[in-house]
Amino acid sequence: MDLITINGGKPLNGSVVTSGAKNAALPLLFASLLAEGEHSFDNVPFLKDIESTELLLNHLNCETWRDGARLNVRVSPPDTMVAPYDIVRKMRASILCLGPLLARYGEAKVSLPGGCAIGSRPINLHIEPLRQLGAEIEIENGYVHATANRLVGDRIVFDFATVGGTENIMMAASLCRGTTVLENVAKEPEIVDLARCLRGMGARIEGEGSSVITVEGVDELRPANHHVIPDRIEAGTLLLAGAITGGDVTVTNCF
Repeated sequence: MDLITINGGKPLNGSVVTSGAKNAALPLLFASLLAEGEHSFDNVPFLKDIESTELLLNHLNCETWRDGARLNVRVSPPDTMVAPYDIVRKMRASILCLGPLLARYGEAKVSLPGGCAIGSRPINLHIEPLRQLGAEIEIENGYVHATANRLVGDRIVFDFATVGGTENIMMAASLCRGTTVLENVAKEPEIVDLARCLRGMGARIEGEGSSVITVEGVDELRPANHHVIPDRIEAGTLLLAGAITGGDVTVTNCF
């Protein structure tokens, strides 16, 4: 699409349903890699990033299928631990497969989101905490190659509150040996939703929504059955659209 034309001057009226939050759905889908079997996620939005996530999960030997807003994922042991550049380049959030693959299978080789060019949003806040948990990590030819017999819990202090870093390490820590304490973590609702999903899978997590999250590692997790939270940004945008045009707009599925 090269051009969007808006003919304004008219109030917006009616009722509209808020979609599921993409930024919550993406880490939830990658969390499925932590447990083999059939997972089910309700309220998953129809977006390109979701399709890209499905493509990567399919590459990792997972089967995915839709039933309306419900997205099902059947996880099987992967034939490869490589998340290739051709898939990862489409979506930066693909780095979220690093922690789950490493924790569950002991190895992951994930392309840098920008290939050999790390760019302005480095992923060191994903990599260094995994090293603290015992992973051996090399970066070469545009790939992050991580290995570990089993990750071991530790105290992790993030340099700044990172949503993706918090999610990746929280997922990995779920299968660590011992306890991991994550400090200066992100507090967004997507973090809280991921923690609730992981707890439903059998993880032992507390503190989500605060600046400190504690994860007591377990030996295994079970498949998820989870409802994705609504997109708060979309809900707010729709309400503001009604307000600024002097309309009467009702937004449902906000909570």
